[in-house]
Amino acid sequence: MRISVLGCGRWGSFIAWYLERMGHEILLYGRENSANLSKLASSRQNGLLTLGAGIKLTTSLEEALFAEILVISIGAQNLRQLMAEIAALSPSLERLVLCMKGLEIGTGKRLSQIAGEYLNKAKIAVWLGPGHVQEFLSGTPNCMVIDSEDYSLKEELIGAFSSDLIRFYYGRDIIGNEVGAAAKNVIGVAAGILDGLGLHTLKGALTSRGTHEISRLILAMGGNALSAYGLDYGATVFSPFSHNRRFGEAFAMGEQYSKLAEGAYTVKALMTLSSQYNVELPICSAVNDALYNGVDSSEAIERLFARHLKSEF
Repeated sequence: MRISVLGCGRWGSFIAWYLERMGHEILLYGRENSANLSKLASSRQNGLLTLGAGIKLTTSLEEALFAEILVISIGAQNLRQLMAEIAALSPSLERLVLCMKGLEIGTGKRLSQIAGEYLNKAKIAVWLGPGHVQEFLSGTPNCMVIDSEDYSLKEELIGAFSSDLIRFYYGRDIIGNEVGAAAKNVIGVAAGILDGLGLHTLKGALTSRGTHEISRLILAMGGNALSAYGLDYGATVFSPFSHNRRFGEAFAMGEQYSKLAEGAYTVKALMTLSSQYNVELPICSAVNDALYNGVDSSEAIERLFARHLKSEF
C-alpha cells in the first residue's frame, strides 16, 4: 500500500520503519522547521533507528495526503490544528489511522472524535497498545490493538500491518480503548512519582486501583468497563523506556524532563471528564494536584493512600 506517516518523532519514525519492513511504500512527513526531520534528512538516523532507503521524506503536507492510508503520530494536543490544515486542503482521504494516545484538554474529546469532525467521510481507526521503540528495534515482539467503528477497516489494517514483530488484535470498544490508553499514561506519571519518592513498592496497588478508576470512567462514557482490565501496564508503569514514568520520577525529584509525556497533558482532560460525568478519579486528581495545583508530590501521594478504607481508592 501507499502509506503516508505524519509525524517524524520517535513513534512516527518507527512506524515508517516498520511499515516499510512490511513491504509498503512509505512517505514520512515533518514540518519544515522540524529538528527530527532535519536529522533524518541528513543521516537517515535519529539515534534509535536507521530509515530504509525506500522511505521518502517530505515537508509538503499536500504531497503526504496523496496516499491510500494516512497514519498520524504527533502530540495529542496538536491534532486539532493538524486536522484543520488537512481539511483545508480538501483531501479525498478514505482511511485514517491515529497512532497516538491522549484526550483533548478543555473538551476531553477522544482523538478519533476530533479527526471525525474534520474528515467526516473518512474511515478512522486507532492503533494502540504497549511497547517501546527500543524493544521493537531489538527484535522483541509485542501485541497491539487496532480499533475502529468500521469493522472492514479493522480487518484490512490488521491484515496489512501484522507481522512477527507486532501481532494486532481486533478492538471492540473504541471508547474504552481510547480512554483507557490515554488514562494509562497518567497512571504511568503517578508510578514515576512513586519511584521518585522511593515508594516503588506501592506501584502494584496503584495499577490495580488505577484500572478500577479508569473502568468507572469508561462505563460512564458509554464504553465497556472491562476494556480497562485489558490494559498492559508493564510498558508504562515499570519500563525504564516509559516517558510518562520517567517524567513523574523527574518531577518528584525536582529534575527537568524534556521529552514528551502525554500523561502530563491528559490529566487535565481527565479532570474535565471527571466533572462532566461525575466520576471521581482519585489517582488522576492526585497527579493533577502535584503537577498543577502546587501540592507537594509526597503530600499528594500521602492523601491518596490515606483515603478512607471504605472509599474508592
